[in-house]
Amino acid sequence: MDAFDRVIAARAKGRPTGMSFISNIFTDFLEMHGDRRFGDDKAVVAGIARLKEMPVTVIALERGGDTKEKIFRNFGMAHPEGYRKALRQMKLAEKFGRPVICFVDTSGAYCGIGAEERGQGQAIAENLMEMMTLKVPVISVFIGEGGSGGALGLAVADEVWMLENAVYSVISPEGCASILWKDSSKVREAANCLKLTAQDLFSLGVIERILEEPDGNNFETIYETLKTELYAKITENQKLPVQELLDRRYNRFRKIGVVK
Repeated sequence: MDAFDRVIAARAKGRPTGMSFISNIFTDFLEMHGDRRFGDDKAVVAGIARLKEMPVTVIALERGGDTKEKIFRNFGMAHPEGYRKALRQMKLAEKFGRPVICFVDTSGAYCGIGAEERGQGQAIAENLMEMMTLKVPVISVFIGEGGSGGALGLAVADEVWMLENAVYSVISPEGCASILWKDSSKVREAANCLKLTAQDLFSLGVIERILEEPDGNNFETIYETLKTELYAKITENQKLPVQELLDRRYNRFRKIGVVK
């Protein structure tokens, strides 16, 4: 598969969404609503749950399944209140010592007038700053499309994992082709240039783990793998002194893009 084929797979109809991962990996999930400032963004699902016996905070960008749900979820494109809801749950997780697990699947943050009026850029920037200093383990898993700052707003983590056919990029191939070449037919060339596949990003040191996807649409193996591996990695990180955890997270991002 070339890069654009991976993009198509990440967007495929019937691909499991954030709620699918939550319901198949965690138990006792209790969703929490609202940012206590404006409203409740349905594109962001956040709450507390158990990973095996471990209490955790889970946050997912949810794009929805059928057309009705996609509209309800705004196709996974979060407003500022969605990022603020996520941050509110992260700060509660820090207060009560719960690890944070994020599932990312969005073409990007919503770019409508209302979102801009309510401070979209500021909300994402605040998440980046606060996640860097959260005193609990944080892991982000890209399960589909990861678009620009909308994805990064939930991806400042100790480790970032990606499914085999997930993608993560500063812009969509369509957007890149329209800006660079003014030619929508160059989407495949744009996708290759963007280095947006899990394989590209692993080789560049942007992510730590690629999760192999099954043939067809049977994700049970991935659910079980994530349940086991997330539990093991979080248990390992919980043993670290807080300052060492924070230093590792900081250094993880400092080394990205360094040319040796």
